Amino acid sequence: MPRPSSQEIEKTNQELFQRHHHFRVAADWIAAELSRLPEVARVTLFGSVAVPLQKEVPRFREYRRAGIEVWHETDDLDLAVWMNDLAQLPTLRKAAAQALNRLRREAGTDVQFYLLDIFILEPGTDRYQGRLCISRDCPKFRAVQCNVPGCGQPRLLHQIANFSFDPSFLHPRRSQVLFDRAQVQTPERGPETPPSFEF
Repeated sequence: MPRPSSQEIEKTNQELFQRHHHFRVAADWIAAELSRLPEVARVTLFGSVAVPLQKEVPRFREYRRAGIEVWHETDDLDLAVWMNDLAQLPTLRKAAAQALNRLRREAGTDVQFYLLDIFILEPGTDRYQGRLCISRDCPKFRAVQCNVPGCGQPRLLHQIANFSFDPSFLHPRRSQVLFDRAQVQTPERGPETPPSFEF
């Protein structure tokens, strides 16, 4: 297998950088939409989208074999949402989907909903309660992963077997608060919303 050319490496880096940037902008748009829901107390971005990109040897075979480093491949968007009324999870799901639809329509940035992971926490205790289910038909839609006690109760609250939320995910060095009702700061949504850090 031939070694990737410098042009191929540059193109790969541009694509990976752009993908990370699109996820970061999507986080701002979603946070702005969720901030309008009175049951949402806080929204925090964490995971690889919350920190500056780093270069690494990727999973791509031709790059791995040659030991070529490129920007980290961003797989999904992780948000922690503190919510005081789980009965409103359908409203939360709708708001997040609407934010992505508007982002696609107004800014031309396409981030698929299934790449969004929303972790639901309890205000005041930070207790992890589950993830927002990606299926709007929950609990009618039943998959193998739904056979976990408490999954779909209440509707759209997804449970994963043997998963426990690690509080270190939300360490200030690994996360960014996008909205905090206690601080009375509502982010503005718009197609030119910039990331809050530079790469």
